[in-house]
Amino acid sequence: MNLIVSPGHPLHGYVALPGDKSLSHRAALLAALAEGESRIENFLVSGVTQAMLKALTELDVPWKLDGTTLTVQGCGLNRLRPPKQALDCGNSATTIRLLAGALAAAGLPAVLDGSPGLRRRPMGRIVEPLQAMGVPIEPSDGGTAPLKLTSRPPAQPLHPIDYTLPVASAQVKSCLLLAALAADGPTALREPGPSRDHTERMLRSMGVSITSEQLSVDNSKAENPGNAFYITRIIPPHEGALRPLRLTLPGDISSAAFLIVAALVTPGSEITLRDVGLNPSRTGLLDALQDMGADLQIVTQNERHGEPVGDLRVRHSRLHATRVNGPLVVRMIDEFPAFAVAAAYARGTTLVSEADELHHKESDRISALCQELCSLGVQASETPDGFIIQGGQALQGGTVQPHGDHRLAMSLAVAGLAAQAPVTVEGAEIISESFPEFVMTLQNLGADLRHGS
Repeated sequence: MNLIVSPGHPLHGYVALPGDKSLSHRAALLAALAEGESRIENFLVSGVTQAMLKALTELDVPWKLDGTTLTVQGCGLNRLRPPKQALDCGNSATTIRLLAGALAAAGLPAVLDGSPGLRRRPMGRIVEPLQAMGVPIEPSDGGTAPLKLTSRPPAQPLHPIDYTLPVASAQVKSCLLLAALAADGPTALREPGPSRDHTERMLRSMGVSITSEQLSVDNSKAENPGNAFYITRIIPPHEGALRPLRLTLPGDISSAAFLIVAALVTPGSEITLRDVGLNPSRTGLLDALQDMGADLQIVTQNERHGEPVGDLRVRHSRLHATRVNGPLVVRMIDEFPAFAVAAAYARGTTLVSEADELHHKESDRISALCQELCSLGVQASETPDGFIIQGGQALQGGTVQPHGDHRLAMSLAVAGLAAQAPVTVEGAEIISESFPEFVMTLQNLGADLRHGS
């Protein structure tokens, strides 16, 4: 399916976003591990979350989805059933890594697999520390999916570990936190930067003792001299039971990113995004855009179920270039496709570095972004750990490819909103992986988007 974007239409209005993808993944799985019924409002219904729900069915966990309200009858770790077939995680690295941690804690035999794209994602990052905990898990050749777990006696606990992650990663950290629920002592996980902390907040609300802190270290002894470590400690619950969840999920900041950039680059635009998740581990894009001169304001803010939430007002702005590196990279790792479009419309040279993790997303986002932006007339070049964009020139129209990447597809559509001629995004059906309402939302704000053959 092609998506044709015609430029020249300012955006106006209010938007209520679908539920946060990261929180939806975690809420569904943690509800299954709880004892009793959990109810999750504003659950994201999309391709990636369907993979998690199908996995729960295979594990014999009862659940019901009524619109965007998910009800889960939690079984607890000890009453999950071994799946009868390989669990298909689709294209979702979050699904496979979180499930690996939960199944490791449960001691169940299982095979975790997914799409060809998922099979290219590195899994050694979770396999090695899980093996150190005593989890019988093996990847395929090359350290990728499918992952094979064999059974572990229920009475045999896992080993607690003190482990330093090579890169800051919420997925890896969350996998190990879930496995640590079955350890016979406290586990400490150290990261070189601040990754998102949704799992910690949610587990804490379910009665698990978790602490997080930034730890300055002696440069002479640090594995990463000059850096600060972020350390998370978890103590397994004595009773073993997790409390059920009662949550209303905030709007997804990663989905908001496309609408924010759309309003910033499209002349005459002003929009308000309601109830957006503003967890500080996820708001790096807002900081980067404000540094570029974006007229972006948090007009209301509060906390709901342990997560910061607020309304954002965004107006068209004359952006200028910036540099992004260091801890900010981790805080906006999923938003770089949208950010790259803002950089293309900004005056000057934008430089992104220390972002080599972008090579290992749904696509090689460094290569794919540069390739497709160049096809629209942008001067974009790759570096080993990021990219350079010479911005401020009018974008041409043309046909672009999302490389099977939902975030790239939406970013390229946004790029067309202020281009000189229409932009056609081929293979745009991939957008439904994370933001099925994307096209309709932009249309309701006044954009000219239509599907074509």
